[in-house]
Amino acid sequence: MRGLARGVAILSLLAQGCATVSVERESPPGVGRLASHKGRAGLVIGAPHGTTDEYTDRISADLARRTGFGLVVATGYSDLDGRRRRLNVNRPTEGVPGGSAGEEVYTESARAVYEAYLSRVREVAQGPLDLYVEVHGNVRPESAGRIEIATVGVSREDAWRLRALLELLRDAHLGEDSNVPRLEVLVEPLDRLYWTASAVKQVGILRLPRQAIHMELPRAARTLGREVYTDVLTEFLTEASRLLLSEGR
Repeated sequence: MRGLARGVAILSLLAQGCATVSVERESPPGVGRLASHKGRAGLVIGAPHGTTDEYTDRISADLARRTGFGLVVATGYSDLDGRRRRLNVNRPTEGVPGGSAGEEVYTESARAVYEAYLSRVREVAQGPLDLYVEVHGNVRPESAGRIEIATVGVSREDAWRLRALLELLRDAHLGEDSNVPRLEVLVEPLDRLYWTASAVKQVGILRLPRQAIHMELPRAARTLGREVYTDVLTEFLTEASRLLLSEGR
């Protein structure tokens, strides 16, 4: 029932900003849902852990609506056995949130859901996937005070530009007296990250796009600071897409 309720909430959010919404119940039956809509060709925002990474479903829907990116949100593929085990969705494995890649297990159910997610992202991209943005959340103390961005197809020079851009937008929106934490920004390959998305790069969806931005948001950016950081990330993705796509076109 929790997965169903979250799926209904996502549909409501998507319907506010999109004319076309598609929903599909995936196998194994009753576990989860994918919700999606098309936007600008080649640009897709994904939230593969919309249930377990709290509020990433809503943040991703808001970002897609404001930027014009396409959107794919997965909800309900979690807590499969009462011990936090989930289907990882963006790769063909099962595991627990925050666990190491070495502890993940390949299963037929995980593969089926991953292939469905991959197919939906391709459909929403409407052709080559030029820029794929994935939104995640975590509660690890190692990254509690920072936004970490793993990347695909991004040079050190562009990583520096992306970091400077996000820092400038953060400072502009927070101002001097904000009660919202001023989160540090780390961007790969310029900076060393705790969350490198290594498994997704090796066997998952990050093998598909020409360029990718994989964002890990701490709790502060998704709860107390959700409104302001959604504004920040909206402007960041708008400008980042112009920067990155202009390099290859």
